[in-house]
Amino acid sequence: MRMIVPPVAHRREIDRNLAEFFRGHRAAYFNRAISSMCRYFSVRRPRIQWFEYIDWGKTAGRTYEDGRIHLVHPENWKRGRIYFSERKWIQMIYHEMGHFILWSDAERKAEMFSRRMITGLRVPSRRGAARSRTRTGISSTRRAANRLRKRRPRISIARKSRRANRVASRRITARKSRRVA
Repeated sequence: MRMIVPPVAHRREIDRNLAEFFRGHRAAYFNRAISSMCRYFSVRRPRIQWFEYIDWGKTAGRTYEDGRIHLVHPENWKRGRIYFSERKWIQMIYHEMGHFILWSDAERKAEMFSRRMITGLRVPSRRGAARSRTRTGISSTRRAANRLRKRRPRISIARKSRRANRVASRRITARKSRRVA
């Protein structure tokens, strides 16, 4: 399924604004991020309400059919959660916006939207780029040697096969002894 997401430059700006809001709690950053997303998809801006917790702390956000979105505010995000990082909060915002933008087959599409909003945001580090350059210099004989390296069988598998061979050899010897008699 093809899904349209904003270009990387827009997504980085949205992501930066959401991160600034998480750190400083200034509403202007959040409004810019949400407005930018809604402008790109040509949808009206959702009515967002902030809560300390939703559903006794089990839920981080909830989107309703009438376009309302209930979210846990970043100040309260860190309380009572196992995963309370900034990144998880931003992913939750993308997930709820995915629900708001894509109404049919909501859960699957919201998850996919959240994943695609994140891909490509991080600029590859120089270390990763250097590593990829050195990988291209590997000779073909070395690659072939790596490919031909044989995996050793697991001990448990080897034991099972030995056991099966013993049972099979007993059956064969029993058949032979019956034939001789």
